[in-house]
Amino acid sequence: MKTKLLALVLLAGGAAVAGPRVFVGVGVGAPVYGPPVAAYAPMPAAPVAAYVPPAPGPGYAWVGGYWYPAGARWAWRSGYWAHRPYAGAYWAGPRWYGGRYYAGHWRR
Repeated sequence: MKTKLLALVLLAGGAAVAGPRVFVGVGVGAPVYGPPVAAYAPMPAAPVAAYVPPAPGPGYAWVGGYWYPAGARWAWRSGYWAHRPYAGAYWAGPRWYGGRYYAGHWRR
């Protein structure tokens, strides 16, 4: 009898926790860029030469390789082709200015 009651309580509690969840998000307005990332090491120099493969199709833009902070060190992100998020968009690469790192983003 106790095991049946325990099984019923566990099943009922599990069903209450494991119910379906639906999330809906709506974005309005211009994109908001967060504060710059604080970097503790000076930015390394970028490689001098890079290979740019042919574009995969129309509507793609080349995003050149760049260094980005990864913890207390820097990591290299190789260049890649990315589909433009909207017509006329171009990639503004990340930059190091005033001792701070600013991430790259798409611009008009």
